[in-house]
Amino acid sequence: MTSKAASPVPRRPVVLVPACNRWLGQHPFHVVGQKYVDAVRLAGCLPLVVPLATAEDVPELLALADGVLLTGSPSNVHPSHFGEAVHNPSLPLDPARDGWTLPLIRQCIASKTPLLAICRGFQEINVALGGALIQAVQEAGPYRDHRSDDTQPVEQQYGPAHGVQVVHGGVLAPLLDGLIDDQDSFRVNSLHGQGVAPSGLASGLRIEALAPDGLIEAFSGLEPGHFLLGLQWHPEWQAQNNPVSMRLLQAFGTACAHKKGTQSW
Repeated sequence: MTSKAASPVPRRPVVLVPACNRWLGQHPFHVVGQKYVDAVRLAGCLPLVVPLATAEDVPELLALADGVLLTGSPSNVHPSHFGEAVHNPSLPLDPARDGWTLPLIRQCIASKTPLLAICRGFQEINVALGGALIQAVQEAGPYRDHRSDDTQPVEQQYGPAHGVQVVHGGVLAPLLDGLIDDQDSFRVNSLHGQGVAPSGLASGLRIEALAPDGLIEAFSGLEPGHFLLGLQWHPEWQAQNNPVSMRLLQAFGTACAHKKGTQSW
């Protein structure tokens, strides 16, 4: 009696999700917020959380991947990467994450691996490509305080904070067609202490949306044929109930599926 060969299991696009590094008690841990993993699944992809890696590991990791999602985090990118000293030593840093996500970003661009970056990840892309950050937005010139009020319930912290103005000529306006109001804007749940001013934007990036005070809330990459989208706000928060978030995640998932179709493994 012959047995039928098992049907191959369909493979979803694989998305790398770099972990942060935290001490919990007296032990080091690698951690990723569940909402980011859930967002990858909503994009139709299979999340693969990556613990602490090195720059030398990046080519092997990208050989496994059809996309990369860079998460938000309580930690900041170390300002030495953009030529500054630490402004506020009380704020958390994660130099181990910086040590491999910055080269990861550059190799994602070189290999045209789809890249979606949120909050800290948005800032990582700008720094990796030679841009700078404002370390304390609330202390800088005309900018408002974009930090969250940690005394409020999380639903309020991640609620809509302000509108963003979409800049036409990029990828965001056509991507969100039908979801933007008559003033070319929509509201976002942006909460952050650091930020990117237009004067600090890296070359190779294009502004996609601005906050009312002029801070950049979204950018895309200029490399033809490469999906690179950075968002200062948090589309992963309750994404399944947010049409804008779902449209963005679906576009990322489509790009990852296209990348999967061009892979040889």
